[in-house]
Amino acid sequence: MSPVVLAITGASGSAYGRRLLQVLLQAERTVHLVMSHAAAEVMRVEEGLSVDLSRRDPAALLDEQTLADHGERLHWHGLSDFSAGIASGSFRTGGMVICPCSMGTLGALANGMSSNLIHRAADVHVKERRKLILVPRETPLSTIQLGNMHTLSQAGAVILPAMPGFYHQPRAVSDLVDFVVARICDQLEVEHDLARRWSESE
Repeated sequence: MSPVVLAITGASGSAYGRRLLQVLLQAERTVHLVMSHAAAEVMRVEEGLSVDLSRRDPAALLDEQTLADHGERLHWHGLSDFSAGIASGSFRTGGMVICPCSMGTLGALANGMSSNLIHRAADVHVKERRKLILVPRETPLSTIQLGNMHTLSQAGAVILPAMPGFYHQPRAVSDLVDFVVARICDQLEVEHDLARRWSESE
């Protein structure tokens, strides 16, 4: 199975990115992770997590069991590490997810910017016609932001907003997180049992 690139940026909703990381590793997928500085700050505010991007300690993101069983599948790259394999089109992957995807990141991608490894890896996926899944979490959306989404959709990216459904009768916030993560996994063709599907909702 080809590795998956996961980028976590500074939009609200860091729980989506952390849960996706856990699920991908538990599904035996190798994950190449990149986080922005704003993402670390959002995790501190929203989840009370202290993430030192200079150390890149996976214990800050994963529970002990996942880390013990699957930690060797995680490869965490620095935001400025353009020597990482994921910066090159010759490095084959099964897709890239930016979850959550900030509007700043979205705008940079729509305009072809590559000022950090997240931008560069995403640009590589667009030019190589590989799956790029963007998970924006923002409301309301401006005309500029909608235009950027349209541009990226035309370029082949999948725009998958963090909009959880309710037909699976969620009982906790974690169920709403799992709904969005399940839709991302479907796009990556990663098997899961995170949420009941529509035909299974009755």
